[in-house]
Amino acid sequence: MGNTIFQNGDTRMPRDMAGQLDHTADRIGDASRADLQVMLRRAALMIRNAAPIGLDVETEEALLSIAQELGMTRNDMIRYIVKEWLETSAYLPVREIDEDGDVDGHA
Repeated sequence: MGNTIFQNGDTRMPRDMAGQLDHTADRIGDASRADLQVMLRRAALMIRNAAPIGLDVETEEALLSIAQELGMTRNDMIRYIVKEWLETSAYLPVREIDEDGDVDGHA
């Protein structure tokens, strides 16, 4: 499903499923029935396949502390760490940074 779920031109759909569900709940009248069905089925599949990641106490405390400092959730922090590790270990392509490009006020 792309960012075309809303008929009024609102295309700032979050990338994560929970964010998409929240976003859609706030604009339920603008979403099509077909797109709602797709989202609900994806959410049900994710819930069925969800398994918590158990960590030892010291790792869990460090993870939560860093996540809080960065204003992230525990799960967002885990996703960030895994993605960084995969990129650093060359399992994923490294994101290219255009040093000469426009940054729109962001470094």
